[in-house]
Amino acid sequence: MMDEIDVGTLARMRREGAAHTVLDVREPQEVAICAIADSLCIPMQQIPQALARLPRQAPLVVLCHHGVRSARVTAYLRHNGLDNATNLAGGIDAWARLVETDMPRY
Repeated sequence: MMDEIDVGTLARMRREGAAHTVLDVREPQEVAICAIADSLCIPMQQIPQALARLPRQAPLVVLCHHGVRSARVTAYLRHNGLDNATNLAGGIDAWARLVETDMPRY
């Protein structure tokens, strides 16, 4: 699994029904504005306590607003044995601009 994928790759995975989990590490107030359907939402600060319940088989696509927090979480997850973790470049903002263009942005 690559360290980072773009929104086009994630959109294709979702369209083709490829096994994956989207892990949204934004805060609840951010998720309330917009989110990718069926995402697993765990704020960044709670990730260490949630390690045991994160899926390890299929790609785990980590996202935040622009991709900075999620890049840090992805590195942390990989350091802790989750080699399936990959960062979503550009985060939910890129997703809203390029894939779900009717999604609210902030």
